[in-house]
Amino acid sequence: MDYVYVIKENIEQEHICCAISSNSDVEVRSKKDWLSDRFEDGLVFIKASVRGKCFIEYIPAKNAWIPLDAKNFMYIDCLWVSGSLKGHGYSNELLNMCIEDSKKKGMDGICILSSKKKIPYLADPKFLAYKGFKVCDEASNGIQLWYLAFNDFDLPKFKSCAKDCHIEESGFVLYYTSQCPFNAKYVPIIENVSKEQNIEFKAIHLDTKEKAQNAPTPITTYALFYNGDYVTNDVMNEKKFLKLVEKLK
Repeated sequence: MDYVYVIKENIEQEHICCAISSNSDVEVRSKKDWLSDRFEDGLVFIKASVRGKCFIEYIPAKNAWIPLDAKNFMYIDCLWVSGSLKGHGYSNELLNMCIEDSKKKGMDGICILSSKKKIPYLADPKFLAYKGFKVCDEASNGIQLWYLAFNDFDLPKFKSCAKDCHIEESGFVLYYTSQCPFNAKYVPIIENVSKEQNIEFKAIHLDTKEKAQNAPTPITTYALFYNGDYVTNDVMNEKKFLKLVEKLK
């Protein structure tokens, strides 16, 4: 497989895998704008040279948009291979490219979010364990921080603000960033249906690194709370959301 490094100079010509459409599509535009602003912080985006979900996105942990203490580590935002591209070793290739690049940049290791069991939008823990990753921290909602070390180091960990995964607000509260392109489409849909159905709902857009790094959740791309308790990181469409509302109320 041939791979492409997406950079400022070619981002407008390249598709970005998880939201395949034209640049005028709200999801594509949101993601490309977010990526473009992160390149100066050391973000790397590598994708297969085919149209499909086959890419890795990583950044120095000090610039990651999650509440994390991981001195001199690289953080993987997303490693995603799906559909017909699965089963060909592309995940291994992409991860190995990240590992080699991180070593060349003098990092002490890499880290990534996962959980005991595979859940949507997070890395598969079985794959991580197979590649030598270990768990170094866990939040109260079961979200885990996994690491792979190259040198001696202090273990990465979540910031204290993200450990309890609880907020002092009623109703549904969503924390999200523009890292996930789907939010540009689906957050307004949930806002509208909540207004129509008289459902207490508030969306908090973490639109700066500082806000994301001090969020009350390890997952900042999409974290939905209800009456103070963390519920899910699964991006909601209207049908999913109304089903969840019925279940919780």
